[in-house]
Amino acid sequence: MVTPAKRLDLRFYLTREPVLLAILAGLAVVLFLAVTALSRIYHAQQASLGNRWFTRGVADLKAKRFNNAVADFHTALLYSRDNYSYRLNLAEALLGLNRPDEAYAYLINLWERQPEEGLVNLELARIAAARGQKEQALRYYHNAIYATWPDNPDNEKTERRETRVELIEYLLKIGEKEPAQAELIALAANLGDDPAEQDRVGELFLRAQDYEHALSAFRLSLKSDRKNPAAIKGAATAAFELGRYPLAQHYLEESVAADPSDAESTERLKTTELVLRMDPFQRQISAAQRNRIVVEAFAAAGARLKSCATIDSSASASQQNLAQDWARMKAGITEHGLARDPDLVNTAMELVFHIERQTSATCGSPTDMDMALLMIAKLHEGI
Repeated sequence: MVTPAKRLDLRFYLTREPVLLAILAGLAVVLFLAVTALSRIYHAQQASLGNRWFTRGVADLKAKRFNNAVADFHTALLYSRDNYSYRLNLAEALLGLNRPDEAYAYLINLWERQPEEGLVNLELARIAAARGQKEQALRYYHNAIYATWPDNPDNEKTERRETRVELIEYLLKIGEKEPAQAELIALAANLGDDPAEQDRVGELFLRAQDYEHALSAFRLSLKSDRKNPAAIKGAATAAFELGRYPLAQHYLEESVAADPSDAESTERLKTTELVLRMDPFQRQISAAQRNRIVVEAFAAAGARLKSCATIDSSASASQQNLAQDWARMKAGITEHGLARDPDLVNTAMELVFHIERQTSATCGSPTDMDMALLMIAKLHEGI
């Protein structure tokens, strides 16, 4: 039987219990908030310390104090072990110390996390190129060209362009001219009219032996700056290599006038003028002038055979045959003889071209005249 006293105790307990629970719940909330605040303070302090060491590392990296930078970034990672930027900059510092294997370990981990990040792909391309891993280098270079550059979004277009230029330089270094030409065409398609950029791409086209596109780039540059010496010389070189000698002469004259000490342009101008003077197949010359040129070229080819025999007494059978053909034809190759028989022009020049081609590889350095005749022979391959 429940006595009145027990009923009173029970009522007191029932009224007290909710109060105690409320107090305990309040204490739990306070303690949770306190722990959360302390945790936030701790993590904020960790992040602040990590960022402080990272800032020091970036300054050391920019100043090329690579040993200090590596130590700074390692310390920063103690406070934020998975921080992407810390790891990337540590890899950059390791590369600065020429420790590519260690850098590669960080970079490949970052690539697995963000395979579309531009700088990571670019550094992996450089490491692969240095290791002679062409296929991997090309893959990473192309990834970098089409990747994102979150650290430099305002200049992303510039970063992609410079990465493509680096790829072209790499392809030229390993002798891959055709892929380099394809990359250059893609590069040129996205350039504006900036003369400096056109000059640079023109020089790259020259190195890739794509003289047609080189000439176009330099001429576009000259539209903005007609006195640009680099563009004038580049256009002269491209026109010369293309066998467009009247155009080459124009640019070479300008180049030599701008810099008389430029021995290369001076020599090319001399050769160009000789080619234009010695080409009997030019449309604007008279028959009499053409005949005089053929007589002079025929004599030069005979002199070349003679000098070749002096250098190598055991001349090849083909050279002996050429000498016999030259001797048989010699009497008829006069201005009067060519005027009487115009068909001899082609026959004589065909022999001249054969002699110059045959002797170019075995008879020492050609004279200026012989070099000009070789270039004329290339112009008229069908003769």
